[in-house]
Amino acid sequence: MDSSILEPSLYTVKAVLILDNDGDRLYAKYYDDTYPTVKEQKAFEKNIFNKTHRTDSEIALLEGLTVVYKSNIDLFFYVIGSSHENELMLMAVLNCLFDSLSQMLRKNVERRALLENMEGLFLAVDEIVDGGVILESDPQQVVHRVALRGDDVPLTEQTVTQVRKTILASLSMLRYINFPT
Repeated sequence: MDSSILEPSLYTVKAVLILDNDGDRLYAKYYDDTYPTVKEQKAFEKNIFNKTHRTDSEIALLEGLTVVYKSNIDLFFYVIGSSHENELMLMAVLNCLFDSLSQMLRKNVERRALLENMEGLFLAVDEIVDGGVILESDPQQVVHRVALRGDDVPLTEQTVTQVRKTILASLSMLRYINFPT
């Protein structure tokens, strides 16, 4: 058997990154130990940002990795795979993430809105990729699942606004219940 032929693998994504327009990390999830320390990860992120932030292309080969990326206003989105990875698969993950966030943030995909909705970002990435395996590429499905998971948050982990909304909804339902006297 020829060792130069790579066996197909489900583990296609090595990392998902979102950087701001200064190249600083807003979100990073690494799925293997290519960059085991935070110091190595941040050095890689600076390198990737410096190589991509002034170009209009959507793909780069960097440090033996395939990088697909997209920028919007003050954010840079990256999906990283190995050098032999199918760019179309990586691009499908990138587009799904971006389109999901666009729907969740009501087309306001920029730094401030993202920082205010980090929980939604975490849930969306977890719905799209798990351990480097692509699970979903349909943004409608991702947004739907994130909405369902957001509804299942225990009362103790909800914000005051969420608890207030839940209580008010419950109280308004009580008006329609006939209690025996």
